[in-house]
Amino acid sequence: MSDQDRPDEQPPGGGEIEPRAERAPAGDPIPDPGLPEELPRLTDVDPALERRAERQVAGMFGLATLLTLGFCVAYFAVPDDKTIFGFDALNFTLGMTLGGALLLIGLGAVQWARQLMHNEEIDEERHPIESPEADRQTALDIVTVSAAESGFGRRRMIRNSLFGALAVLGLPAVVLLRDLGPLPTDKSLRTTVWTKGMRVVNDVAGTPIRPDQLEIGQLVNAQPAVLVPTGDPEKDEETEVLHGVELLNAKAKAAVILVRIPPDQVTPPPGREDWGVGGVLCYSKICTHVGCPISLWERQTHHVLCPCHQSTFALADGGKVLFGPAHRPLPQLQLGLDDEGYLIAMGDFQEQVGPSYPEMERD
Repeated sequence: MSDQDRPDEQPPGGGEIEPRAERAPAGDPIPDPGLPEELPRLTDVDPALERRAERQVAGMFGLATLLTLGFCVAYFAVPDDKTIFGFDALNFTLGMTLGGALLLIGLGAVQWARQLMHNEEIDEERHPIESPEADRQTALDIVTVSAAESGFGRRRMIRNSLFGALAVLGLPAVVLLRDLGPLPTDKSLRTTVWTKGMRVVNDVAGTPIRPDQLEIGQLVNAQPAVLVPTGDPEKDEETEVLHGVELLNAKAKAAVILVRIPPDQVTPPPGREDWGVGGVLCYSKICTHVGCPISLWERQTHHVLCPCHQSTFALADGGKVLFGPAHRPLPQLQLGLDDEGYLIAMGDFQEQVGPSYPEMERD
């Protein structure tokens, strides 16, 4: 039976069945509903509200400027060992000031667009990706008209406050550049924590090392024992001079490698005949090219290679460069023995540790 033969059939939930003549044929496009009527905004009809919105936007941009300047002040003024609300005070202050500045600039731009810029909905037909020259010119004209409609040139208070907020936004980046490290002229770049009498210890266990503990051809990664006596005669122990990040940075820069080479195979540079102890030599672990850690040891040739760019150094010949982009030999540390027979440094490196840079080459 067809649907026409069931006049009494009701749709689920009651009501009448829509006549088939009024239904849209299957496959026909849905009619364009058009755009709803656009209602004016309050700022479009009330000059007082328009001026208030303008002051709000300018205030957000102005406050963003103050927060950005506050970031720069806090970077230098807030101690890095203080806490606030359980957080690091410096990081908390820097995050709140810079984050608040970025947030206010964004909110000000949104408020400006929603309340003050020209508000009109338009539609246009799709066009090919590559537009003809006439359409490109039309686009430029639209940009020009849009700039005029946004009031960017007319609303000087908003424009100037935005320029001010964006101008100072670059200051935090300049300030944070200081955290990249000391300047090349900083004396701390040219020295390490090695001092006369400081023990050479294993970099894992931290235990002191005797020459007889090293086998011929062995390489050991080591570091300075950054320790001094407590001064208390009742205590036979030592305490660290440095702590925390400062200690880790100092040890990283002063990291060394110990190698034991048969004394008759060592050719020391002039003036360094007594820098080793029984064939045990000590060199910086930091490559003089770009500062990579060196540890690829060729036991038979007494060469050590940098894993980054394959610079090769002859440790039996004063650490001179045999191959690769490095220009300077590995800095050598003079060794001695203390009263208990442990290896100690006889002073700091005479050459600068780490990669080369133009200022160092001129010096």
